[in-house]
Amino acid sequence: MYTQCPECLSVFSVDARTLAQAHGFVMCGHCGAGFDCISTLADQLPPEPFDELPSHEPGVEPPKVELVVYRPQPALPEAVAEEDAPQPLRDDFADLIITPRFARDVRADRPRRWPWVLACLFLLLGLAAQLAWALRDTLIADPATGPVLSEVCAALACRLPPVRDIDKLRLLARDVQSHPTVPGALLISANLRNDASFTQPWPIVVIRLSDGNGKVIAMRRLNPYEYLDDMDALRRGIAPGASAALVFEVEDPGHQAVAFDLGFE
Repeated sequence: MYTQCPECLSVFSVDARTLAQAHGFVMCGHCGAGFDCISTLADQLPPEPFDELPSHEPGVEPPKVELVVYRPQPALPEAVAEEDAPQPLRDDFADLIITPRFARDVRADRPRRWPWVLACLFLLLGLAAQLAWALRDTLIADPATGPVLSEVCAALACRLPPVRDIDKLRLLARDVQSHPTVPGALLISANLRNDASFTQPWPIVVIRLSDGNGKVIAMRRLNPYEYLDDMDALRRGIAPGASAALVFEVEDPGHQAVAFDLGFE
């Protein structure tokens, strides 16, 4: 909709909200004059050029509105019988008893967590057992945990697996000579000591015979059961700080062998 200021003849576009704010009285945004915009209100602008919008004649009969959008319902008279009055809707939850949250037994609503706790404990124990088995050599050889594990194993009537540390085996003395009773054989003797703080199994002994140029011309690997006749000593192993004398009989490779070496595996 459009309206025109009667002072400066400026034409403005207005809407229903602007008209309703002051019942059609507005201020011109160009000259500041106040005027009744309803007097020149028009839906469409006339063809240009034009000077003034047509003014509405005063005293025009107000239009009649016909389209009803909403009409309030009249109140029911008191004479209406109770049976004719609309019945209230039935509340299906009227008889429902609701217990306050603080009055309920919280333990009944709490989920049972002890099965999960037990499962987690079993898993942790299994993981600890796997780690202990993987690090068994380190734990048995450790001075702090080794005696404790030995006591526990003795109480449970079990045996700890032997721990091998070749670096803690010391060769105190060694000697080689021709065998006094077997022709073409050598008799090698050695003194061995266990410097570890734990019992070690008997090692595999490696004997190498070499010539004058250092070239190995013969080698023999002897397992513990090949140079030990005492089965009880073989099962017990070498105790911490214990020494043992070992004797080996090997074939004589001839006069080319001028040196020998003895090692452990």
